[in-house]
Amino acid sequence: MPTPHELVRDHTIYSCVMGSRAFGLATGDSDTDRRGVFLAPTALQWRFDKPPTHVEGPAQEQFSWELERFCELALRANPNILECLHSPLVEHVDDTGRELLALRRAFLSREAHRTFVRYAAGQRKKLDADVRLHGAPRWKHAMHLLRLLTSCRDLLRTGELVVDVGDERERLLAVKRGEVPWARVEAWMARLAGEADAAVSRSPLPPGPDRRAVEDFLFRTRRASALQAGPDDEVVEGVVGGGRGGVG
Repeated sequence: MPTPHELVRDHTIYSCVMGSRAFGLATGDSDTDRRGVFLAPTALQWRFDKPPTHVEGPAQEQFSWELERFCELALRANPNILECLHSPLVEHVDDTGRELLALRRAFLSREAHRTFVRYAAGQRKKLDADVRLHGAPRWKHAMHLLRLLTSCRDLLRTGELVVDVGDERERLLAVKRGEVPWARVEAWMARLAGEADAAVSRSPLPPGPDRRAVEDFLFRTRRASALQAGPDDEVVEGVVGGGRGGVG
């Protein structure tokens, strides 16, 4: 069994930069957050000890998901996963990764409203707790919540998920610096949430994701991996080829 870091090193199909750099909100002290997807060889899935569903590292601020887990989360409209698929800063992509990116629209649906808003509500509770305890929110978190709500609203309105904040950069960075009163930030959040709610019924997005298309892609990918098994996978080759030494 390869180590988790070897799986990331040798089997990554897609990797990108996320966080402030992908959002267009990077400043001089911003980290470089890397996210990726690896395809664990099918032979490893047939063992008692399964490959990991996600891996931290090997680099700092690096996190990767195994393809099946990534697809599961994307089908549930997980905000972080959907944004990862739409990062403007792609660092690596192979043929399988390109197939995954070609399926981006299959993951997008009106379900994003529920998941984005639910995630935003959890973040808002943390901001409110900071205000009660310390008299002010964590301004960086407030900025990212505004960004997320804007992204949700625009996705529902247009059917397109755009990660870079574009012209909103300076307004959002002013929030990060604490230059915008909390009351104005609260009103901004409430307006964005209301606009997202209003956009749902008229959204061009389908009610749910195209689970069949994603499952077909995963099946083809797993099968191709099995058929490409190397000389160290003799038992696997026997199963794929019809079985050697079977019960008889």
